Amino acid sequence: MTEYDKMLAGEVYDACDPALLADLNACKDLCWEYNQIRPTLFAERNAFLRRLLGQADEDTFINQPFFCDYGKHIRVGKRFFANFNLVILDEAMVTFGDDCFVGPNVSIYTACHSTDPDERQTRQEWARPVVIGNRCWIGGSTTILPGVVIGDNCTIGAGSVVVHDIPAGSVAVGNPCRVIKSSSPVSKLTL
Repeated sequence: MTEYDKMLAGEVYDACDPALLADLNACKDLCWEYNQIRPTLFAERNAFLRRLLGQADEDTFINQPFFCDYGKHIRVGKRFFANFNLVILDEAMVTFGDDCFVGPNVSIYTACHSTDPDERQTRQEWARPVVIGNRCWIGGSTTILPGVVIGDNCTIGAGSVVVHDIPAGSVAVGNPCRVIKSSSPVSKLTL
């Protein structure tokens, strides 16, 4: 297996592998290019996102600046909207359902590192996918950690740190993020 194959399989891999570094640097250039497109050139921005991301459509909208590690591991559903300063470290797959809204300054991480300082120095890491269901709203300045699944119809309060799965139909807030309200998918959710 290549280091890339190991990374996608959730196995420990060498983060300094030359092929991985080449992919990371190519994506950095693409993010830079996207962030330089004039904000009012909506069609050009959307076309660029459809080239950068693993899945996007004509309704995908991400305010600039936007940063990611690979891009091709990010899949967004229909009518995806993200505000300024979205950061996605997509060493594993990051999947959004349809009709998701993402507030400003949201960070989504899939890369994992050892807590042992000697192991960490080897640059060995692993990755866990993140899944966000349909009709979710991720509040501003939220951080979502590796391996988290957020169910359909959830609202994640601003400033939350999501370390565990959040069941469908929940309003969840805090650090660590916890469910404070559950309701049916068609209910109006308020904080």
